[in-house]
Amino acid sequence: MNIAEKYIIGLKEAYLDNNGKEIWDHFEKIKHGANKEDIAKIKEVYPDVPEALINLLEYADGTYWREYAGEEITLYFLGSDVEEYPYYLLSSKEMVQNKDIATKYYSDYIERKYDADEVEIDEKITDKSATVKWLHFSDCMNNGGTSQLFIDFSPSKKGKKGQIVRFLHDPDEFAVIADSFEEYLKRVIDNEYDFINEDTTEE
Repeated sequence: MNIAEKYIIGLKEAYLDNNGKEIWDHFEKIKHGANKEDIAKIKEVYPDVPEALINLLEYADGTYWREYAGEEITLYFLGSDVEEYPYYLLSSKEMVQNKDIATKYYSDYIERKYDADEVEIDEKITDKSATVKWLHFSDCMNNGGTSQLFIDFSPSKKGKKGQIVRFLHDPDEFAVIADSFEEYLKRVIDNEYDFINEDTTEE
């Protein structure tokens, strides 16, 4: 069993343990995985995309206002180091469409044009916006306005290629929360999917 399969099994159990059986069963009934063309496109744009992320997309091609069987669904699928705060999995198409989002919105932050007391940025993150290559894979429950998650393929010398960057708004902060996507999933598992509770499974 790979880490993505283990993650999905645990996520399902978390939903079932928190009165979310109806939500999960409906999701499993209508969802589908990304097609081969969209997977190939991600691999073309991000040659180092981790297999664990591909495995998740092969299971469900996004949970963020995603249309399946003519119905738009939203389903909390991921977490972060922000306690009990849920995130969605973006679709394969969204991940490709958002390939320039980091340089478009965060160049000034990345280049440290703000004082450290205004915006905290992990030293594992590069300070050269022109070289940034981030894969935006998740938005938080607040439509991404409060927090977003990225796989960073262009770290600083102190970082690791493939590390997970979490952006948090107000106060603005960029933190590396795991050295790899696999480690990130393991941490969410170890935190027992704390973003799934009876409040987040209410219809």
